[in-house]
Amino acid sequence: MLRRWYARLFLRKNKSTFKPVILVTGCASGIGWALAHLLAKHTHYRVVLTARPRSLEKLKKAFQESDRLIIRPLDVTSKPSREVLYEEINHLWGGVNVLVNNAGISYRAVVEHMTEVDENHQMATNYFGPMEMIRLALPTMRLKGRGKIINVSSVSGMLAMPTMSAYSASKYALEGASEALWYETKPYGIDVVLIQPGFVHSNSFQNVYYTQKSDPSFTGNDPYADFYANMTPFVSKMMNLAPTTPEQIAKKIYGVIRQENPPLWVPVTYDALLFYYIRRLLPRRLLLPFLFSQLPNARHWGKVHTRKRL
Repeated sequence: MLRRWYARLFLRKNKSTFKPVILVTGCASGIGWALAHLLAKHTHYRVVLTARPRSLEKLKKAFQESDRLIIRPLDVTSKPSREVLYEEINHLWGGVNVLVNNAGISYRAVVEHMTEVDENHQMATNYFGPMEMIRLALPTMRLKGRGKIINVSSVSGMLAMPTMSAYSASKYALEGASEALWYETKPYGIDVVLIQPGFVHSNSFQNVYYTQKSDPSFTGNDPYADFYANMTPFVSKMMNLAPTTPEQIAKKIYGVIRQENPPLWVPVTYDALLFYYIRRLLPRRLLLPFLFSQLPNARHWGKVHTRKRL
């Protein structure tokens, strides 16, 4: 304790010349866009902003590249794309010190309407891609004895919702792997953090993927029509009512970047914090019936099609 106090008072008077290299994925919108703007203001970082090739022009119009900020294409699902990016960063700046895995997509479909192709796309973007990004970053972080891996998860990684099974599965997987990784990297001075947003005041709910059968243009007399008819406006309403903005979440991620020994789990919206405690305090037998009762018109879903025994 005395040694730490002495170091802060005397040893840190000389400013460090070290400029951490921060790599952020998915910078074209939402949290990534807000974080990109925030990091661009702080000249004591070297920043790599990435997005899929079709979104690069938007980034290049918003940010000026310099000796401390570069903009690069990245498809997290593509091995060549990942490797080319890391090769350049390693050559230019000696590796990544802070990795922010923010890129992600969300399918809106019930389990029965998902296909193998859809499931693979969801998992490749939200889980397999981020894990490969981590594997590429770890060697240099470990050699330097410090680093941060910040994975943007979701409240859906704590509690699943109907019509979002694949998205929840990808976030549950990310949470589980991150928890194991926390143990594996702790001896090497590398922090692992899960950022857990809930509903965010943004238009991101409009940028969802649909399968052939869950697409709104599909007009068949489907047994799951009630699920979509109620969940879509429900999610839209909750997003519009949410008090937390992408900019506020970006500030919390920035706080984690600056923090020494941050915790693994960081709920960053009020509802995420609420669900965190609901899941832990409510008996498991009561948890799902309670949550089901809170969904809009849930007791009427599928009544026309059901053969459930009463």
